[in-house]
Amino acid sequence: MPRELTGETVGEVKAVADMHQRKAEMAKHSDAFIALPGGYGTLEELLEVITWAQLGIHDKPVGLVNVDGYFNSLLSFIDKAVEEGFISPNARHIIVSAPTSKELVKKLEDYVPCHESVASKLSWQIEQQLTYPEEYDISR
Repeated sequence: MPRELTGETVGEVKAVADMHQRKAEMAKHSDAFIALPGGYGTLEELLEVITWAQLGIHDKPVGLVNVDGYFNSLLSFIDKAVEEGFISPNARHIIVSAPTSKELVKKLEDYVPCHESVASKLSWQIEQQLTYPEEYDISR
C-alpha cells in the first residue's frame, strides 16, 4: 500500500486483501468507473467492469480520460472487434471517452445504457460478490 500512496490523500483509503476485493469494493461504492492512462492493472480492471456491464451486473458508465489519444489504439481494437462481430454495436457504447476529465464527466452524467445484457437480469448481487471469509475482513 505505501507504494500506491503519493501526495495528499483525497477521499478514503481502504486497505484490502487482494485485487478481487479491491475491484468488488470499487464496484460497490462507485457511481461510475473512470480509467486514466495506465498499464496492465488499469487495463485489467477496465475490461472487467466493461464485461460486468455487458453481462448486466451493473449499468454504471465506464469512462476513459483519453489524454493525448492514449486510448486510441484500444478504442480502435474495440471498433475492429465490433466490425468483426465479436462485440455488439450496442455494447460498444458501454465505453465513454473524452480527451479531458471535464468533458468526460459531462458525458458520464448524460450516459444512458443502450446495450442489451448478454444474460438478462442476472440474479447476481454485488453483496454476494462482497462476501469474504473472516481472514479478509477489511475493518481490522
